Amino acid sequence: MTIEIYVSTDIEADGPIPGPHSMLSLASAAYTADKQLVATFTANLETLPGAQGHPKTMKWWAEQPDAWAASRANLQPPLEVMKSYHAWLVALPGKPIFVGYPAAYDFMFVYWYLINFVGDSPFKFSALDIRSYAMAFLKQSYSESGKDNLPAAWLENLPLAHIALDDAIQQGKLFCNLLQANLEREER
Repeated sequence: MTIEIYVSTDIEADGPIPGPHSMLSLASAAYTADKQLVATFTANLETLPGAQGHPKTMKWWAEQPDAWAASRANLQPPLEVMKSYHAWLVALPGKPIFVGYPAAYDFMFVYWYLINFVGDSPFKFSALDIRSYAMAFLKQSYSESGKDNLPAAWLENLPLAHIALDDAIQQGKLFCNLLQANLEREER
């Protein structure tokens, strides 16, 4: 049986969708099911030619100067970043499973960039959403399954910094804690 590697991924962007807007930062933290951090990847990307920041998103960024500065340091061309990221994913010691919070947003950008710049996604079409998983585990509504309503032990008091690698690590730990809680419940 192939081991699954849970690739907790966080992106920062300057708008709601890829193409008209750009992914600014990409980071992933790859974990085994038992919460062992296997590897990390992080990069800041140059913006896409002709793309523009969305006014609403740029207003939000204006309120996050430290995170904005972190996302604009050491910029690399998207083609180089995505080729490196693809190679990193393929080299992981198991099948990469995309994990996000929210998966719909982060996966949309990562998938679009992988297909656009590399022509392939090791994730295929699949993404695991942490909040949806929490909803099913807790037997609560989606609205009641946000981070504010999760057990504090799952969150490990890690702040959400809007710095892609920090957030990917935090969300990866959250996912692994939730996964372990689910596996322990099944064993009872």
